[in-house]
Amino acid sequence: MTSSTDRTRNHLGPSAGPDHAHDDRGESMSIDIRHYQDREASPATPSADETTHGVVRPGTDLPELPRRRRGSRRSKVLLVHSSDEMYGSDRIVVEVVGELAARDDLDVTVWLPSDVAVGPLGPRLRELGARVERTPLPILRRTRLGPLGLVRLARDAVRTAFRLSGRHFDLVYCATSACLVVAPVARAMGVRRIVGHLQEPWSDGDRRGLRPLARACTSLVAVSRSVLDSSGLSDDPRAVVVHNGVSDRSVDAIERVADRAPQYVVASRWNGHKGHATLLTAWNAAGCPGQLVVLGGPPAVGSAVDVPALVAAIVSRPETVTVVGEVADASPYLRDADAVILPTDTLEGFGLVTLEAFSQGRPVIASRSGGPEEVVDEGRTGWLFDRRDVDGLSAILSSLDVETLAEAGRHAREAYVQRFTPERMRRRIGAVVTRELHTADVGTLAVAS
Repeated sequence: MTSSTDRTRNHLGPSAGPDHAHDDRGESMSIDIRHYQDREASPATPSADETTHGVVRPGTDLPELPRRRRGSRRSKVLLVHSSDEMYGSDRIVVEVVGELAARDDLDVTVWLPSDVAVGPLGPRLRELGARVERTPLPILRRTRLGPLGLVRLARDAVRTAFRLSGRHFDLVYCATSACLVVAPVARAMGVRRIVGHLQEPWSDGDRRGLRPLARACTSLVAVSRSVLDSSGLSDDPRAVVVHNGVSDRSVDAIERVADRAPQYVVASRWNGHKGHATLLTAWNAAGCPGQLVVLGGPPAVGSAVDVPALVAAIVSRPETVTVVGEVADASPYLRDADAVILPTDTLEGFGLVTLEAFSQGRPVIASRSGGPEEVVDEGRTGWLFDRRDVDGLSAILSSLDVETLAEAGRHAREAYVQRFTPERMRRRIGAVVTRELHTADVGTLAVAS
């Protein structure tokens, strides 16, 4: 992605240790983001006093939120998002807004773009207590980067600047990389603290356009080490990796027939890079080894693939593939499956469906596409194959049976409880926002990665 907007700011140096900030009364307090760092290289199993019925409770080493003095002004936070759907990045926005709106020291406003259809995200955010407004926003979309699209982008940036004027936001939260044009605009309008949430991998072209915009951010949050590396900002002291988390969707075990073929499910938008052709070709090459359920639908913006047409053209036994399409809740389909497949052909920022599968005790078969490699423990909680490798995926599908998948599913559930609960993610996002709002000198702000 590219943009005509290119504003820069000085590089932010690392702090020597815990930040000492001041609350409304000028009293010193210590907020140390290091307590929130991932320990993914050697995740510790929660102790008995840290869990309740298998759900991780907050650790005792996490700093408490600064207490708001009675009568003091609530900090005004604006979150800007690029869509109004309920897919991966949208669900992460729900978690972020849920964390921030629940705090009595914050007043949360969400801006959603007016150039997309009204969807389910806005009402959900209102339920959480946020003020939701639809407005023209300078959102970077790959299909709108021609000359006319850039003119519209500049026009919407000017509109956003005027809209920011007089609102006196203390912090702006750009929920995806596509929103980063807002960062320099907000800085120009006097907003001193800006968080950029990087949920998508950046290509070489993306880096040229997005890194100048990211310089306007005072903190950066990446959903995976892969995303951070792709941005070229892995050594930036402003950046921290916060893995996604999803709500626990586990259900009581259902009775299954032991002597049967496995059932798999794939759930994603029907974009060309999501790997549907790779999966269906491998499925056919493996002899259609069970039942495959396909969820999802074409994206609201951008190019799409015709999945039913692919099934008809590729699969010799089409009765083994059921194309369901869009569903309000994928949980019943994950529950009924033995495993989830994530066959992305390009880099994947994270792959939220992986965590949804883990929460239900279902293993994942995923391409080596970045984010999923940080989640799937190969041979234990799932299996990995090279991107676009039809033979590799076919070999995996040919080798699996329901007993093997069930054992991997038990390990996947353990991994979810230890590392991927929404409470873990929300608390770390909350720590980033707290640090931003309660650091007196934003020029010395640094968030450890």
